[in-house]
Amino acid sequence: MAILAGVLGVLIVFFGLMYALFRDDYQQIFTTPRAFNQAGSIYALLLCYELGIRHLIGRWLLEGRAVPSALRYLNAFVETSVPSVLIVVVAREVDPVYVLQSAASVLYGVFIVLSTLRLDFRLCVFTGLVAAAEYVALSFAYLGGSDGSAAGTPFALAPYYMGKGAMLLLAGLAAGFVAHQLKRRVGNAYRTLQERQRIVSSFGQQVSPAIVEHLLKAGPEIASARSFVCIMFMDIRNFTPLVEKKAPEEIVAFQNVVFGEAVDVVNRNHGIINQFLGDGFMATFGAPVATARDCGNALAAAHELVAGIRRLSETGKIPPITIGIGLHAGEAISGNIGSALRRQYSITGNVVILASRIEQLNKDYGSQILASGEVLAAAGEQARSHEPLGAVNVKGREEPIEIYRLA
Repeated sequence: MAILAGVLGVLIVFFGLMYALFRDDYQQIFTTPRAFNQAGSIYALLLCYELGIRHLIGRWLLEGRAVPSALRYLNAFVETSVPSVLIVVVAREVDPVYVLQSAASVLYGVFIVLSTLRLDFRLCVFTGLVAAAEYVALSFAYLGGSDGSAAGTPFALAPYYMGKGAMLLLAGLAAGFVAHQLKRRVGNAYRTLQERQRIVSSFGQQVSPAIVEHLLKAGPEIASARSFVCIMFMDIRNFTPLVEKKAPEEIVAFQNVVFGEAVDVVNRNHGIINQFLGDGFMATFGAPVATARDCGNALAAAHELVAGIRRLSETGKIPPITIGIGLHAGEAISGNIGSALRRQYSITGNVVILASRIEQLNKDYGSQILASGEVLAAAGEQARSHEPLGAVNVKGREEPIEIYRLA
């Protein structure tokens, strides 16, 4: 409607200039300027009508109301009938033969073309049908029969104006096909956006923007896969006595500050937080997107997280606390688990269990970061200074694990 209003505004200016530049030529056709002025008035009235309907429907859409189907067809009928009204008005002053071959008849095509923006095949066909029926009816009324002004000329022959009517109907069918294709493509684009939102929502703030983009390029399904990953578990020390006397709102506010820092740090180092555990979280580096330095990224994230929590405590944003971080690396299965109703991205394998066990050892060693030998070996030169604690037996594994203290 906005486009049509703009077209009508351009037409008013265009024909005004044409009349000003070629007044003598027009006076050979129009004996008086009355018909020309009436045509301009019709354009202006339709312009106001389009702007008014646009405002009405726009308000309905903002209110969440659907546009009645009957109104859509009525609006299409009113718009498409404008050229017919112009022909009737101008034909009072000018030979109808000239009017039916003038720009007014071409205006039918403009409305048919713009009907594609309704993205409705039937409305487009309806527009073409109205244009064809009205043009043929007017042609028959003015040109048909032996008493018409075009008697004895090809214009009076039925095949002439019926052929033009058939072309208008065909144009409506073609516009309907184009509208259908546009609607299909718009629908595909909308579904693509929905799928993108589904992936983003599935991971929420757990995933860095780089990982989200990779997942979107990979496709909608996240297939299960075996990969080498580094698992991080973090725990807030003495969490229970810390929040024992706090109100639930205070506990949530405290968790939001701590986990907000954790999300920023893990995302910045290309990891993903799989789940929050009340007083801690589990994060993965290397799945669903692997890099050449996943263990190095996990070590960097661990050091940044310790420094970040210390900074928050020193600035008074949270009470003085310490954290414990455990890191272990190995093979794991990653992918979506669950049903069609509820799915969750998950990491499964002994590497997850052992990383959790290593994190719990921080209490025994008075440390904040413990990592297995597998992590340091994979990190290579990216590993910072560390203190070997020797082979340690952990629950869930028969063979002892080489553990190192990093902080």
